Amino acid sequence: MATDNRVTGSALVRLLTATVFLFCTMSGQLWGQQGETAMSSESPVAGVTFRFIQANGLNMRIAEAGDGPLILLAHGWPESWYSWRHQITMLADAGYHVVAPDMRGYGETDKPANVDDYDIVHLAGDMVGVLDALGEETAILVGHDWGSIVAWNTVLLHPTRFSALIAMSVPYGGRVRQSPMESWRAAYGENFFYILYHNEPGAVAEAEYDADPRGLLSRLYLSPTSPREPATITDPHRSAGGWIGRLGAPLGLPDWLTETDLAYVVSQFEKAGFRGGVNYYRNFHRNWEITENLEGVKVQVPTLFIAGSRDIVIAGANKAQLTATMSRATEDLRDVVLIPEIGHWVQQEAPEQTNAAMMKFLNDL
Repeated sequence: MATDNRVTGSALVRLLTATVFLFCTMSGQLWGQQGETAMSSESPVAGVTFRFIQANGLNMRIAEAGDGPLILLAHGWPESWYSWRHQITMLADAGYHVVAPDMRGYGETDKPANVDDYDIVHLAGDMVGVLDALGEETAILVGHDWGSIVAWNTVLLHPTRFSALIAMSVPYGGRVRQSPMESWRAAYGENFFYILYHNEPGAVAEAEYDADPRGLLSRLYLSPTSPREPATITDPHRSAGGWIGRLGAPLGLPDWLTETDLAYVVSQFEKAGFRGGVNYYRNFHRNWEITENLEGVKVQVPTLFIAGSRDIVIAGANKAQLTATMSRATEDLRDVVLIPEIGHWVQQEAPEQTNAAMMKFLNDL
């Protein structure tokens, strides 16, 4: 996910616009193992149940509802299966078997200790592992944020296992020529950038976040126009401090996020910690190295892209620009849907518009 150097929307864009688009176009032993069935509480969403499956060597918790063709929902950072609360029952009511796992390293799914176990090959393998555990040959794959990166790469690495793709917030234009980490280091130098922060040795990022989960999440889960307090850290240099202090505390929650919603997500990170999710970022360079075989390879399945028009990840790109970018890497891009004035958390901020776009795409398959 993304945010702000100075705490206003314009500062968010200034911090991330020049570099996050690279993010968009690229593609062991267990610590804190919390995948035991006894730990799982009752689902807070009516009609959604939890169970545990063995997927790609992991004990994985899945939230599910409905019967029919399988739709697999992959969440991003710092999120959980709960990010899909407005989609799961809607899709189930439409005749689908909907599964939203706690991704590797999150919630009550296992959390491998080895950083390399969070590379894109393992993450894509997890998605296929869900299909195998459920006895399904194919599924429709949906991803948001990091889940979108996982989804794009999964349909490239396992093209026969997925019949369609819906990507949200993070587009894909093919494998970039230079490692994103090298590009970001050159662009930011001594200045703070959250992805570089996540790659620092010593687990400094997760230590900060684990000490104040609500502080981080309440500052990230906002709309583009959400009012904030002034930042406590305004010096752009990394040496001035970590991330939470650079993000103004919210002056109230946005209308799409209740206190109950926030409390639930905070509780998931209080139990699981942030290390698993941060390890995804520690594999940007490794992912670039190990996907050389995807150079020039295109997504073959029907594809839909959805984002908020004010999502900082798309850096102000319009529909035509995004279509041109993704058409380089897809054979069947059906549509690009930009929801006006909506930010990064599109399926939560604008569930009705997101659901309508999803159903139109699914009905046309």
